Amino acid sequence: MCHHSPCTNSCGSDARGVDLSLCCPPSSKPMGLPIHTNGMIPKRNDCGPGVKCDSSDSEDLLRWPTTVEIVKEVKELGSLAGPIAVLGILLYLKAMISMLFLGKLGGLELAGGSLSIGFANITGYSVLAGLAMGMEPICGQAYGAKRWKLMGLTLQRTVLVLFCACLPISILWMNMRKILMLCGQNGDILAVAHTFLVFSLPDLAAQAILNPMRIYLRSQQITTPLTYCAGLALALHVPINLFLVNYLGLHVRGVALSTAWTDFNLVLFLLAYLWYSGRYKKTWEGWSPDAFREWRPLLQLAIPSCMSVCLEWWWYEFMIILSGLLVDAQATVASMGILIQTTALVYIFPSSLSLAVSTRVGNELGANRPGKARTAMIVALACAGVLAILACAFTTSVRHVWGSMFTSDPKILSLVAMVLPIVGLCELGNCPQTTGCGVLRGCARPTNAANINLGSFYLVGMPVAIALGFWLKIGFIGLWYGLLAAQMTCVTLMLIVLFNTDWNKQAQRAKELTAPHADAKVVPSVDESDEEGIRMEKFVLRSTEESEAEEDSGNDEREALISVKVVQPHSASDT
Repeated sequence: MCHHSPCTNSCGSDARGVDLSLCCPPSSKPMGLPIHTNGMIPKRNDCGPGVKCDSSDSEDLLRWPTTVEIVKEVKELGSLAGPIAVLGILLYLKAMISMLFLGKLGGLELAGGSLSIGFANITGYSVLAGLAMGMEPICGQAYGAKRWKLMGLTLQRTVLVLFCACLPISILWMNMRKILMLCGQNGDILAVAHTFLVFSLPDLAAQAILNPMRIYLRSQQITTPLTYCAGLALALHVPINLFLVNYLGLHVRGVALSTAWTDFNLVLFLLAYLWYSGRYKKTWEGWSPDAFREWRPLLQLAIPSCMSVCLEWWWYEFMIILSGLLVDAQATVASMGILIQTTALVYIFPSSLSLAVSTRVGNELGANRPGKARTAMIVALACAGVLAILACAFTTSVRHVWGSMFTSDPKILSLVAMVLPIVGLCELGNCPQTTGCGVLRGCARPTNAANINLGSFYLVGMPVAIALGFWLKIGFIGLWYGLLAAQMTCVTLMLIVLFNTDWNKQAQRAKELTAPHADAKVVPSVDESDEEGIRMEKFVLRSTEESEAEEDSGNDEREALISVKVVQPHSASDT
């Protein structure tokens, strides 16, 4: 039995699964004493206090990636981002199908449904999606550190957190009609919108399960099966709408229920995949009482993640409100709707890259490879730059034909053609900053992303939009110049934060986040436990300052040894 291994997380294997049994030869030394082959204190390449990383990875932090490393990382990111992008397109099509069925029901139904969807996005779906992202750094880093049980436990906790959030959201949705009546909204439209929201309540439950499941799978680099399941669910979406809306005559209620039905189908398909593939076995031990405890580490990540998502999401809804205050509000609101749908389509691709790099960075930090995490960031940002140029070229080249896909109104077509090049310029900032947000999520730094979004969109972008659109009378195009100012500010701040990242420190933070106990900030060596599965671990804390002083003075080797007993639960909870 090995009681001290400076190159392993536990005897016999390192974080990458390499057999290091030779590092743990049998020893007759007292338990807890380090083994030295030459009587000297070995030099360590530390990624932080108590964190061991090899010298090659430390050297990665001092240089730019090689061509071979770049090609390899592009393949890694592509294998993740490709299926995620396809999934995003499928979900986009699902929303468009629902809008088409609403449009066939009539203008009033389309207006009411559109209003309710916007209200649901602001008050419900954005909140659930943001809260779920709190589990992303925990699961991503736990996967890299091979802390399988922590992943299953985090999934359970996140589902419970989201169901708790569904309660106030449901109350708000049921009172939506009264709230918007106070804002002077049309009563007929509100009646339709209220009906749509009430029958969308089951979809909240579906999203409370679906969002964590997607992150849980993506953290394990399982993306292609997720896309297949989404494709199968989408294939059933049109028949479900036809059955509920046309055959049963549920009209608006049928459109709302069909969305929830499709999302529950996706949940069932994902559960079936996990069951038959057996991919859940390492990470799932069944529902645990620990899922109801130790929510604080998750909430510390979930709340700022939610703020970051909502701050950017809500901006576009505010843009619609502001456009309604301009001259010829009908044309400007309609144009804004077309342009936001366009940005939503383009956003699929940088968003997919963001999710992919979040997984890559989290996995590498969890595996104690900060150099490779830095390489993933650099390559992802370069890919984001390419996407930004392509998006700018696309929106500019289709400016005279894109609007005609939605309407034939000359006023709307003119506004869309005028603004699309500005939308393209916005993407030059949006693609890199969206990717940067993924890097920060992988590092478990959502607060940084929230602060950047708050400052960029609301302290810079909003004042610029209001000043140009209303005070300087530039009008509709002035609102989009405000978004351009926000995106450029956001990407500048994001790049400053990212390229000043201490990756060694992030590796240490990843170790602490996935540790069985937050106080365990050193690499444990494991002793055997009793029959109940309780593991007794001994930690060796070395005083670096004393070691350096001994080397300078040539004194005898001295070490500060502290043996600490820690009870490790069956499922890791404390971080």
